[in-house]
Amino acid sequence: MSPTQPAGPARTNGNVSFWYAADGLPAPRPALDGDIDVDVALVGGGYTALWTAYYLKRAEPSLRIAVLEKEFAGFGASGRNGGWLTAALPGQFRRYAAAHGRPAAVAMQRAMFATVDEVVAAAAAEGIDADIRKDGELHVAVGEVQERRMIAHLPALREEGWGEEDMVRLGAAELADRVRVAGARGALWTPHCARIHPARLVRGLAAAVERLGVTVYEGTEVLEIRPGAAVCRRGTVRARHVIRALEGFTAGLRGHRRTWVPMNSSMIVTAPLDRKVWDEIGWQGAEVLGDEARSAPPTTGSPSAAAVSPTASARTSTPGARPTPRPSASSPPCSAGCSPWRPTHRSTTPGRACSACPATGAPPSGTTRRPGSARPAATSATASPPPTWPAAPCATSCSATTPSSPGCPGSAAASAAGSPNRCAGSASAACTSPTAPPTAARPPASAAPR
Repeated sequence: MSPTQPAGPARTNGNVSFWYAADGLPAPRPALDGDIDVDVALVGGGYTALWTAYYLKRAEPSLRIAVLEKEFAGFGASGRNGGWLTAALPGQFRRYAAAHGRPAAVAMQRAMFATVDEVVAAAAAEGIDADIRKDGELHVAVGEVQERRMIAHLPALREEGWGEEDMVRLGAAELADRVRVAGARGALWTPHCARIHPARLVRGLAAAVERLGVTVYEGTEVLEIRPGAAVCRRGTVRARHVIRALEGFTAGLRGHRRTWVPMNSSMIVTAPLDRKVWDEIGWQGAEVLGDEARSAPPTTGSPSAAAVSPTASARTSTPGARPTPRPSASSPPCSAGCSPWRPTHRSTTPGRACSACPATGAPPSGTTRRPGSARPAATSATASPPPTWPAAPCATSCSATTPSSPGCPGSAAASAAGSPNRCAGSASAACTSPTAPPTAARPPASAAPR
């Protein structure tokens, strides 16, 4: 892709996605115009809604089903993901197990394995050409630290339902036979993943449900979901069953601003690679590739795509955490008033506490915070200079408290909740917030590409 690519709806950054560049956007379907009655109303036009409609209609052909989509089918994450059709569970296995029991969580993981094959089979049966290649997924260990982490994680995967044939450990030479990665010391490979063209899959799926008799309304915004009804701008859909299938767009629905936290990732698209480069890399298959932080599915034809996977990122970072910008001398003073007693503390955002304030927010004797100021933000002991005044001991009697790292800074979550600080027990006295209660896990309707 040239640096001077022409702008357009399918190519402009942030406007739909790269996946629509070659085929263009789909022709719009009619919008809802007036009140209707159906058996099932599905709010949203992505994979969740379309797969639900597909299997409901096949199970009971007499059902009257309507799909209600604000933009067009596949406008959201279904048409702009990383091209992975993966059996990996979204989120953490332990949370599913805590909510529903370990046997149920293992059973769901095993069902996810089968669902990858089901999606591939359904696409073939419906004649959907989504460039599907099921060559599996590679998690590469680059360097000694990642190798130790990979090896340590394998026993837990076995307990979570990944058998010997479901997750295979590869040595450096075995990995190099598939793809050559600089600094790689080995990898884990699973066959339960396929590379797909997500926009073509969702477009083909929308056409498939229409052939079954499902009505897909586009340009139809749902304002509110009520018992037995979906209230739209240009009519109300009355239904025995209303299914919310908005995923990341749930927060835009009336009364659901805090129901669902949307997350996003980014795609990096290169110019087409010539044969010499492909030969040097040795990536002859269609495995999707990750190194616990980054993931990249190879594409055919036009530019190759590398997707930053939210699932892979979550394995090495705290969900929702963002890198703290480095304050400069020109940054505004910390709103918590720490600058008189810690001149190096500067805020990167006007009116906000600086990143280097201790979590307790207690300035040393003789100083006070500015009236009405926010509690200083917390960081780990390794991310900010240790305080020079005596700090309160860790509430859990952490033995790691040392002169070079006095006290337990705590975490933003623990401080905001007024909870005792807890030390992780490392030499740096890094602190963790109390473990959050597990949220109810909802089994996915299908193995969703990411």
